[in-house]
Amino acid sequence: MNIDQIMKILPHRFPMLLIDRVMEKSDEHVIAMKNVTVSEIFFTGHFPQYPIYPGVLIIEGLAQTAGIMLLKPGENLIPLFLGIDEARFRSEVRPGDTLIYDVKLKESKLGFFKVTGVAKVQEKIVATATLLVGVKKDEKSSN
Repeated sequence: MNIDQIMKILPHRFPMLLIDRVMEKSDEHVIAMKNVTVSEIFFTGHFPQYPIYPGVLIIEGLAQTAGIMLLKPGENLIPLFLGIDEARFRSEVRPGDTLIYDVKLKESKLGFFKVTGVAKVQEKIVATATLLVGVKKDEKSSN
């Protein structure tokens, strides 16, 4: 799935669209990627002398990957990020790295979804988390 197809599913746009490509997708599993470049706007403040990709954006990238798993083009739904459990950061992510997001559906109940996410750079785990996500009807799109 390329960036055009991703933008037909997710409502996020620059600078908050944190997925560049989807390599695998099923109803219960998605693998996506993000190329981290030094020109990203947040590197002007995080940190100018030693740029590190913010951990909160790694978690957001995992949540967006979950949104790709849950949504389909044209559904007029917005993905919701509802909770984070067991988030751990194991290594820095720097400009030039390619983040691989691996998200699996763990549990589904009443429109809420618990997923596990692993972020890697060159097969090395850089972050893990369990996320609670959901979907909501996009009221603005239906008018």
